[in-house]
Amino acid sequence: MLASSSPARLRLLRDAGIEPRVVVSGIDETAADGLGTAALVAVLAERKAVAVAARQPGDLVLGCDSMLDVDGLPTGKPPTPASAVALLRRLSGRAAVLYTGHRLIDGASGRQATGVAATIVRFGAPTEAEIAAYVATGEPLQLAGAFSIDGRGAPFVDGIDGDPSNVIGLSLPLLRRLLAELDIPITDLWRPRSGSAPA
Repeated sequence: MLASSSPARLRLLRDAGIEPRVVVSGIDETAADGLGTAALVAVLAERKAVAVAARQPGDLVLGCDSMLDVDGLPTGKPPTPASAVALLRRLSGRAAVLYTGHRLIDGASGRQATGVAATIVRFGAPTEAEIAAYVATGEPLQLAGAFSIDGRGAPFVDGIDGDPSNVIGLSLPLLRRLLAELDIPITDLWRPRSGSAPA
């Protein structure tokens, strides 16, 4: 179970051979103020996973939450186009850290595993016209930190240091390690290849 409505997270898992069912947690993501970014995404990922696990007993549930740390402050999705413009101007020519919290709950065993992935993002310096055009697409309003590395925002990112899948929505290497903590090989979650011969 993927406790997230993020199309990017679902696409990452599908591209990695995993076909999760999506169950949106519906938790309040504004009630954990005062925490640093890494701690905040861990708490929110836990809340998402716990909420869905309560409705889906016995299932394997993954909760994730991502935020960009800018000058020590957690930055999620910008609430308005004007705030997206301001954030993109602030990030221009700078680096920031994208954190994603992960919580796995194995309903069958009752065991849990948690982790936070961090990736440094080095931003380019888009022109005012480029920022305005990008914000007008609506994409930045759907993304933590108002940017992507796999969409229209990709040309405005000069590079990253760390796991690219983490910036897209969840860290596949961290997911593999968390599954291993629960004695679940990630390969056990791969969907059968179409057209493969039965065993």
